[in-house]
Amino acid sequence: MKPTSSAREIGIQWFERVWNQRDSAAAEELMAPDAVGHLEGGHTIVGPKAFLKFQRGFLDAVPDMHLTVIDTVADKTNVCVYWQASGSHTGRGLGFQPTHAALGFQGVTWFKVQAGRIVDGRDFWNMAALMQKMSLATADDLC
Repeated sequence: MKPTSSAREIGIQWFERVWNQRDSAAAEELMAPDAVGHLEGGHTIVGPKAFLKFQRGFLDAVPDMHLTVIDTVADKTNVCVYWQASGSHTGRGLGFQPTHAALGFQGVTWFKVQAGRIVDGRDFWNMAALMQKMSLATADDLC
């Protein structure tokens, strides 16, 4: 990451490098060590290590998940990223059997960026609909 990356560039890198390329070093590069993530369902995680644990559980359940950035709105310290995710529930992650269902969902993530790193992130998406497609899962299984 170049030191002059804008909030918008950091938000886009988050989805491309961290989610699509599965680059855990990028998560540590883009997130401040004490960054707070406010996840759908009322859960909070702190720091890259906790995020990577969450991501690992999600990708264990949906190993082919891919996120596409649809649009962004940004200023100097904030970026809202409107994204779409797709994949198949073929893995045994999150503590339940795979349904082999095709999954598609969309949401918004709002990042606050300071000194070139994410310090706060808030996700907004329909977790209940995803859980229904994944059948036996509950919101607590994601964290």
